[in-house]
This record gives sequence, structure tokens and C-alpha cells, in this order.
Amino acid sequence: MKVNIDIDEKHIEPSITIQTNEWSDELEEIIAVIKRKNSQRLFGVEEDQTVLLDPNDIDYVYAEKRKVFACIGKRHVEIRMKLYEIEKILAPYNFMRFSKSVIGNLNSIERFELSFNGNLCVYFRSGNKEYITRNYVVPIKNRLALGGQSDDKGSN
Repeated sequence: MKVNIDIDEKHIEPSITIQTNEWSDELEEIIAVIKRKNSQRLFGVEEDQTVLLDPNDIDYVYAEKRKVFACIGKRHVEIRMKLYEIEKILAPYNFMRFSKSVIGNLNSIERFELSFNGNLCVYFRSGNKEYITRNYVVPIKNRLALGGQSDDKGSN
């Protein structure tokens, strides 16, 4: 990919133009990073208190019994939003769908293990584990192969 930057006083505000022959996952990531600057904050409820959640600390978000929770280490913090709404907020932070009920943080993955049924078991650095269902395995592997995983948490 070629990047051109033109710094000149004649420009009133920043403008981004992307020229390509087709839409790709890489472009999707670039757009997500650009939009992240104005991204919405994520709040959770823990012991009757509202807490601000840092996306970099979240291993995965899951839906269970009509409620949604963020798994942060050993903590499970309820988020009073729909899973698809949270998915949009967390996409710029390198989260992807693991299954119909789980969104995972690709930056927190330590290792994978293939299950007997074609699913992948994902182990997070925190010690947590979750499963990626077959339908989502290929897109996640492709994202990670394109450099979707970042050890530098400040530049997700």
C-alpha cells in the first residue's frame, strides 16, 4: 500500500482519499482506526456502580440469558447494550465476532487450540478461554495473518 501525505497551509482541514480497485479487510481496518478518534465510551455495571471500561482490558464480550457481559480477567461486568451495538464500538480496538454470542479481543489472544468439532479454543493472556465457532475461524485467521494482532496496546 502506498501512502501520500501532503502538508500545506492551503489545506483548511484534514482530508483523506483512498484510491483502490476493490474493498478489502485492510481498508475496513483503516476506516475503523480513523473513526476511533470519535468513538463512543463503553460503560459497565458492577455491584450497582457504573464503571468506565477500557477496551484494551477486555478479553471478550458475551451474551447470556438476555444480558451482555464484558470479561476482564476474572471479572464479568454487565454492559447494558445490545451485543451488535458493542461490536460496532469495539471494532476499532481489534475486536471480532467469535460466535453469535461472543465478540473477542484479538490483541489479548495468547494461543489457539483446535477442537474436535472444527471450532478453535482461544486462550487469552489473562488465563480466560473462549471458543471461536467454525463460521468465524477463517475471517479471524485472515485478520491475524494481515497483522491484526498488535502487542502495542496504544496503537490498536
